[in-house]
Amino acid sequence: MSVDAVTDPARQSPAWPFQEARALLDDQLKGKLPEKGYVLFETGYGPSGLPHIGTFGEVVRTTMVRRAFMRLAPDMPTRLFAFSDDMDGLRKVPDNIPNKEMVAQHLGKPLTRIPDPFGTHESFGHHNNARLRAFLDSFGFEYEFQSATEHYTSGNLDAALLRVLANYEAVKKVVLPTLGEERRATYAPFLPICPRTGVVLQVPILETDVEAGTIVYEDPETGQKVETPVTGGACKLQWKADWGTRWYALDVDYEMSGKDLIDSVKLSTRICQILGGRPPKTLTYELFLDDKGQKISKSKGNGLAVDEWLAYAPSESLALFMYQKPKAAKRLYFDVIPRTVDDYLAHLAAFPGQDEAERLNNPTWHIHDGAPPAERAGLSFSLLLNLVNVCHTEDPAVLWRYIAAYDPEANPETDPLLARLVDHAIAYYRDFVRPAKQYRTPTPAEVTALKELRAELAGLSADEAHDGALVQNRVYEVGKRHADTFPALKDWFKALYQILLGQDQGPRMGGFFALFGQQDSLALIDKAITDEA
Repeated sequence: MSVDAVTDPARQSPAWPFQEARALLDDQLKGKLPEKGYVLFETGYGPSGLPHIGTFGEVVRTTMVRRAFMRLAPDMPTRLFAFSDDMDGLRKVPDNIPNKEMVAQHLGKPLTRIPDPFGTHESFGHHNNARLRAFLDSFGFEYEFQSATEHYTSGNLDAALLRVLANYEAVKKVVLPTLGEERRATYAPFLPICPRTGVVLQVPILETDVEAGTIVYEDPETGQKVETPVTGGACKLQWKADWGTRWYALDVDYEMSGKDLIDSVKLSTRICQILGGRPPKTLTYELFLDDKGQKISKSKGNGLAVDEWLAYAPSESLALFMYQKPKAAKRLYFDVIPRTVDDYLAHLAAFPGQDEAERLNNPTWHIHDGAPPAERAGLSFSLLLNLVNVCHTEDPAVLWRYIAAYDPEANPETDPLLARLVDHAIAYYRDFVRPAKQYRTPTPAEVTALKELRAELAGLSADEAHDGALVQNRVYEVGKRHADTFPALKDWFKALYQILLGQDQGPRMGGFFALFGQQDSLALIDKAITDEA
């Protein structure tokens, strides 16, 4: 496929991953492959806790940019590093682990030198790294796992660490203005790992010896001066210096991070430049908000976890949520799930009929690496939710009987996405819809309109009753004929939702009646009219 700048639609696509990829290729790399022989994308992870929704968001978004870049520059090899800061000292014992007392005895040590409280791996860091890899693997991400411990202890970072030592005062000068008065008094870019206790020390550095590649500090417990090399894993860098040094050492070309790290990006950029490196192209994404508009915090527990989303919707819908407007703050809570699923299904349905330029701007191109799956049934998630609603069942077989009557070719084996959506709809209905249901009794004027609607539906032939668009037009016409009762058509549909479905919002009623079936739809209206009587 041609990648000519004039003819290639990827060169013109307004999709943000292509915008990022073009800036990386043209502005950052000047159209040339880096000397290392590949373009390096990086994401970072702090393994003191379990992977969370922010981890997913950062990796999936970076993957989208990487795929767009590969479309623009197919001859340039790319790599994605998932970098774990597993040499950080553990500052507090997490709440969600066993054997807290044992872990508490090792506070301050690198995570990879703390015994695994779960008893499954050689260290707590290795345990959490395994959880990270399993988490990323479950979504099929293509990445290379990188351990800070391995980089420090293998000597891979030695040249960069000596470079920091040679520029010690310059690096320190960049960081000091960002610290409080008390921390400034003891700050040093290097954090020696005490050979006596194994603890990562935050102590003043008394002497530096560039020739020998060593630093001297005072043991805070014994008062003795200790000389230690900065290489070979005897020291690690304080995190404000670590990020920029890693960019320099690995020659990172692209990395994104949250709005809360804007100042750290600026600082790391300066440090990378001091060391003689070229900082990567960066993207700052906005943070998630809860349903009240407050910033989501793991410590507050006001967020929505990945496994919670995946209990009620497919992972592709979560990827779409991450795709949408990464630079805008978005509310992340349970109510956004059905709409996001339906948005995903709409994009998926539109893809086959689009030209190449439109497809490159379709989120499903970025979610599925240019090859979205076929979705044949065309049933929205909201429609399935309401089918569960009126059936009052948690048995998928009951729902499939209605689906098969609507579309005889549909079945769980040939429609795996639809099968997942059915299961998710049952779970979402059970936990969120059913507890809030409240049916409203129709007014006399609404009963009159409902009787007319019933007559319209009863007069349809079998084929007409299966035509959602035709049924929707009939529903419209009834509402229009009762403009005195329903000044706006939205009032008519809201009344149908409240009276027939027990909720304020719902699907296109024509599609719902077509799926639910003619006789069952008539029975639903009859029940509402009879209850009123």
